Amino acid sequence: MRKIGFILFALLLFAGPASAQVPTSGNVFFGYSYENVSSSALDFANTTRSNLNGWEASVEGKVFPWVGFVGDVAGHYGTQGYQFDLGGVLTPVNVNAHEITAMFGPRVSASVGKFRPFAEALFGVGHITTTQSASVPDNFVQPSETSFAWALGGGLDYKIIRPIAWRFQGDYLETRYFSTTQNNVRLSTGIVVRF
Repeated sequence: MRKIGFILFALLLFAGPASAQVPTSGNVFFGYSYENVSSSALDFANTTRSNLNGWEASVEGKVFPWVGFVGDVAGHYGTQGYQFDLGGVLTPVNVNAHEITAMFGPRVSASVGKFRPFAEALFGVGHITTTQSASVPDNFVQPSETSFAWALGGGLDYKIIRPIAWRFQGDYLETRYFSTTQNNVRLSTGIVVRF
């Protein structure tokens, strides 16, 4: 009986400090996202950059009033056209891409009136799947790849009403698909719900 009483006492004693570590405020974001992708992700000839459109979603939990941790997931989709030389004959090729990134990291922010600027550093993984529209050699487009991904950026939330804000965000996003480094730019905007 003493052991049970001691365990209950210890649980009650440590419950207060443990609950103080759980984030008590934060936000959820969902919106449109545009990504300008380095050519080496979709084009082995490295001739041009590609534009992908999609979505981004994130959730932030605050650990201090100005510091939080963010989980961020995004999906981008697009098609890029190329001319591929098949024995002296130029063949048009369309490459369809579907990219998903999942990252986690710290975010620093401060509220100034209706504005909340923030900066973040995110680390995680990216996965790209590609398909091609014409028969070209196998080494032109590889079907899929998963790599380390990281993003460094920031943005601005504008408060509309008490729990709702609108976000403008920009990130430098680096991926390493197909043994090369891609230097990408990601721009997002959408709705933020604070809790």
